[in-house]
Amino acid sequence: MNLSKTLVISGGSSGIGKATADLFAKKGYRVFELSRTGQDRNGVQHVTCDVTLEDDCKRALDEIMKQTDSLDVVICNAGWTISGPIEFATREDVDCLMNVNFYGALYLTQAVLPYMRAQRHGHLLFTSSVGAPLPIPYQAFYSVSKAALNAMALALRNEVHEFGIKVACLLPGDVQTNITVKRKRNNTGLDIYTNADSAIDHMANDERNGMEPEQMARIFWRMANSRHPKAFYIGGGLYKFLCFLQKILPTSLTNYIEGRLYS
Repeated sequence: MNLSKTLVISGGSSGIGKATADLFAKKGYRVFELSRTGQDRNGVQHVTCDVTLEDDCKRALDEIMKQTDSLDVVICNAGWTISGPIEFATREDVDCLMNVNFYGALYLTQAVLPYMRAQRHGHLLFTSSVGAPLPIPYQAFYSVSKAALNAMALALRNEVHEFGIKVACLLPGDVQTNITVKRKRNNTGLDIYTNADSAIDHMANDERNGMEPEQMARIFWRMANSRHPKAFYIGGGLYKFLCFLQKILPTSLTNYIEGRLYS
């Protein structure tokens, strides 16, 4: 019998996911990373999976559970983003983003829960964003997807509490990952929304100079080892402060301040 604990993480081939998978492997976990294009590496076993496909998530979990005795930690981490004015967003782009960021997490959650309910324990964690409580101009639908993820996680905490399953979200601020270069940039309407171009460049620069992914991995480690994890963990001291201000100041004021940051 395999007595080591098991981590399953989506989007584990790069960025926060890769750093988290590598940390858990170093700590002695058996790690399975789910992605479309990853590969096995030291201590991490790749399982090909497109999280936007419900059947693919179920197939991947069935494959993993044939190789391990427990499902201790699952992190729904896969993510993608688009940018541009809301007025000119396309249904295709919004659907693609929601399919990865929200439905991808939903499908993986639904595939995981039968196993966690049966064993009556497990940590189910989500990579959200400070962009959920602090919606980002010209990146609105990323914020929408993460706000939806937060709401689902809060409801889920109460639904699965009786089965011993712990649910929590990590809300990173700006982190140095390839999400910056993979962002799909919609340039339609930039001649009308004259602040958009500089705001999007500002966001990308903040990300390139942001925190290391390993900082988020260490927070995930604390979350996974907490008997009573908080609902939300904020990634980075500055972002904790900004989220605190969002709670105590009028919404219109914090929204104005954020708008000025990207004007």
